[in-house]
Amino acid sequence: MTKHPSLTHLALHVKDLEASLAFYRGYCGLEAVHSREDEPGVRTVWIAEPGRGKDFVFVLLEGGPGGRQREGDLSHLGFACKDRQSVDHLAAKADAEGRLLWPVTDAPPPLGYFCGVRDPDGNQVEFSFGQPLGPYDRDGREGKA
Repeated sequence: MTKHPSLTHLALHVKDLEASLAFYRGYCGLEAVHSREDEPGVRTVWIAEPGRGKDFVFVLLEGGPGGRQREGDLSHLGFACKDRQSVDHLAAKADAEGRLLWPVTDAPPPLGYFCGVRDPDGNQVEFSFGQPLGPYDRDGREGKA
């Protein structure tokens, strides 16, 4: 039987590496697990959830063009939150910073409770609770099967 490939990373070019690192640290709790300078002034940083740097990383490549997604483009990164209050907190933070894209919405399964936030390059990032994905159960306990 053939083993299927395993998803290990997602890579994006970013216009301002420091702004992107600050966003993903502050909003998502991601931390740098690898950094290098590929050529003078052009860095690559791998970021991951704490303790998951060997499972899945998000690679930020310095020197991207930046830019916003077109109207109606629902491409986004999705992050599971522990509870509704975490979604509310991130939505309020994003609103205060002018980053809120989608207000908090409570939708039927499997969508759950979510909001959308714009990162420094204009990428859409969803924060949700209650989806059948991620480490938390419906009560916010870790160890969901």
